[in-house]
Amino acid sequence: MNPAVHADDAWFDLVPLAMLEFNEHGQVQRSNAALSRLLGHAVPPGTTLAQASPALQRLCGWDAPLTLLALGPEDGPLKGQATLPRQMGQGPGKPVNSQVWNQAQVDPARPRRYLCAIQEAQGSTSIASGQASMTIQSGADKGLNQEQLLHELSTILDSTPAGIAYMRGDVVLRCNRRFERMLGLTPGTTAGQRIDTLVTKDPRINRVMTQSTSELRSGGQYETELEIVVPGQNPRWYGLSLRRIGDSRAQLEVIAVLSDITRIRAQQAQLQALGRDRDLMFSLSGVGIAFVRDGIIQSANPALSHLIGDESGSLVGRNLTGLYATEVDTNSEPDVMSVLRSLGHWQGERALRHRRGTPLWAEVALRLVNQNRAEEGFIASFVNVDDRHRAEQNLTLQADRTRAILDSVFVGIVTLDNQGIAWMNRSARRMFAGDLADFVGQPLSTVATSDIDHPFRMTDYLEHLQDGQTHTFECQVVGRDGRVFWVVGNAVVTLGEFNQRQITYALLDIDRRRQAEAQTAEAQATLQRIIEMAPMAITLMDARTLKVVQTNQAASAFLQMDSSKALGMGPEDLFETNRARVMRDDMHASLDNGQPLHREYVVAGKAANQIWDVNYQPLHREGQAVDQLLLVATDVTEQRKAEQARLDAAIAQREMLVKEVHHRIKNNLQGVAGLLQQIAARKPEVAAVISEVVGQVQAIAQVYGLQVGAGGPLRLKNVIEAISNSVQRTFGRPISLTFEGEHVGEWLLPEAESIPIALSLNELLTNAHKHGNQATPLVCHVHSQESQVSIDIHNQGKLPEGFNLARVPGGVSGLGLVRALLPRRSSKFNLSQEGEHVLTHIELTPPGIHLPQIPHASGAASGHQIALWPQ
Repeated sequence: MNPAVHADDAWFDLVPLAMLEFNEHGQVQRSNAALSRLLGHAVPPGTTLAQASPALQRLCGWDAPLTLLALGPEDGPLKGQATLPRQMGQGPGKPVNSQVWNQAQVDPARPRRYLCAIQEAQGSTSIASGQASMTIQSGADKGLNQEQLLHELSTILDSTPAGIAYMRGDVVLRCNRRFERMLGLTPGTTAGQRIDTLVTKDPRINRVMTQSTSELRSGGQYETELEIVVPGQNPRWYGLSLRRIGDSRAQLEVIAVLSDITRIRAQQAQLQALGRDRDLMFSLSGVGIAFVRDGIIQSANPALSHLIGDESGSLVGRNLTGLYATEVDTNSEPDVMSVLRSLGHWQGERALRHRRGTPLWAEVALRLVNQNRAEEGFIASFVNVDDRHRAEQNLTLQADRTRAILDSVFVGIVTLDNQGIAWMNRSARRMFAGDLADFVGQPLSTVATSDIDHPFRMTDYLEHLQDGQTHTFECQVVGRDGRVFWVVGNAVVTLGEFNQRQITYALLDIDRRRQAEAQTAEAQATLQRIIEMAPMAITLMDARTLKVVQTNQAASAFLQMDSSKALGMGPEDLFETNRARVMRDDMHASLDNGQPLHREYVVAGKAANQIWDVNYQPLHREGQAVDQLLLVATDVTEQRKAEQARLDAAIAQREMLVKEVHHRIKNNLQGVAGLLQQIAARKPEVAAVISEVVGQVQAIAQVYGLQVGAGGPLRLKNVIEAISNSVQRTFGRPISLTFEGEHVGEWLLPEAESIPIALSLNELLTNAHKHGNQATPLVCHVHSQESQVSIDIHNQGKLPEGFNLARVPGGVSGLGLVRALLPRRSSKFNLSQEGEHVLTHIELTPPGIHLPQIPHASGAASGHQIALWPQ
């Protein structure tokens, strides 16, 4: 077989361009795999272009005639012409992007064949974006026109974006310029050279060629992807396809095709990154999201599992309707699906079945993936609105409860809206002698008398009332039974839903008030008798002069004289100077504010102090100024002593219980550490990990051990010493511990920070031991300053090259645990290399630590003034 024709058959199948060969009658002679991939189907030989698919006709431009000029070799004369369909790639709305070749020496009497090469344009998804065509002679003339065929073959190969080479053995016989540029070789210098000479500078290509030899001998084809770096250019990825041709057993004849796949790999990387970002957003979203097809959940994010309380189970494969609590949810599933299919979306509130057995309300939004194809499924999102739903239910229930309460009161309550009476409580219905249905929608003037200025008829006063303001009135009303009676009432204006004004009347029958006044007079007389017999000191004073107007017998002990002799006397007449001045100031303060005032006075006695609990209450009639001041005093000396004794006992009991609990916790933690050490001894493969855990458990146990004997916050110095001793005992390595600075032993740790700081110190000392020279002792230096404490740990070692503490991730051990445990606002942490030593530096500042506060004497207890006077 002719070598040129032999090579032509090989590269025709391997070239990445879509290739189609047809005769002058439009009958397909052959096509390659690239064309099948571009069209989505194969084009069998013998297919007529006039009956082919529209896509293939569009690619070949078979729908309009085009005259092709017969082009000879370079600088040669024009030999002839042929008629073909119109220029390929020049369809409606498409730019011209094609080249045309025709074989020289065309003989119109002989049949011709045409070769169409289609290249998909860079960055475009449109087919037939660029084409090339040429005519070749029939198979009978191939042997006679070998040079012209090789010329046309070289022209096609030089125009293709793929690098193509023909090799025999290890010698490159022929290649296009694109192949040379891809390998970074000088154009025109490759033919005839050995491949090992050309690729010595790139061992990767040499290795690929070596590995492919055995596969080519056995299978005849080899494909791979490799990265080629050309000096002065960015690295690019190429797809290499090697195909064996011929039957020679001595030397392999190989067609090599290099395709630039850099853009494809970049797009794949972008697609993978987009997929990771989508999965990340899908998994981190706080909204429950699920993809559903045919009613079955295809995928769901963790938020949906968390929403229904199914943390461990997978929702994939479950029926979506199984998530709903159908016994509570009133939505019909067929109706929801019908709306979804017709509108493409649905939104509403539905009850989900929570794992704890109670329904959970969620805002559910359903949206079709494809508006026109409901069978492709839909996206369902779930937002927790259970609190809001329950709040609305509670509001409705609260409104019902409020009305039930109002029905139980003796005051008549009438609510009016724009239409008239909207609601009346039971007392109002009984007052007006009718049912609610008799009054709904009627104006309130229905129960008014014939007076023109009746407050139920003349309601101008309501226009001046703001939201929450009231208006008080007295008037006569007429019941449906004809009874006329006086009522006193308040009108309150409130803003309801949508800012509508609502008026509420509270009506009280004056007859009942008169009865209440009589009862009040009787109650006052009874109260007077009770005051006389009460064990507390009760004194009534004039608000202007502060002189005693009335007092009871029990007030004698407080006034330090017979209560009957105290009438008409002021504070200066009753008490010594300092006591009288303080009490007068307190009386004026209560009168000025118009509010009750509570004080405790301590009177020094000969045997013991006496404590008096005193309350001042200004008294006045409605609408008038304060005219009297009520003083009620109680001797609470014994009561305060009993309270202090109970408090002391409770504190002592609590401290005893706390110490016992801390002691047991310490013992239990030490027991756990011992068990872990036994496990580590039996299983050496996990000894290192268990050793870290044992250190952490012992650090916590040391803190609880210190708390057993402490009466408050732990001292920082004691914690550091305990942790150092624990690490020293664990690893048997001495630790040189030094303290310096003012107040170095007085710094205290809050209870919440003691264990985190202890664990951090344990991790740092353990880390210094493991990663340093264990032959030298560790050095820990604690320095106290005015507002902070610094801890420096020195060990002989070296940090990794390029170490950056900020890039250390969080974790459950090591530096990650230290970064997570140390308080962020009150601590600083750093590691640095100082010569042959690694320095670990920690700074602790308030409020993470604090100095003990000196208690200050105060003259107040429970917010009440305490005075001390001699009797």
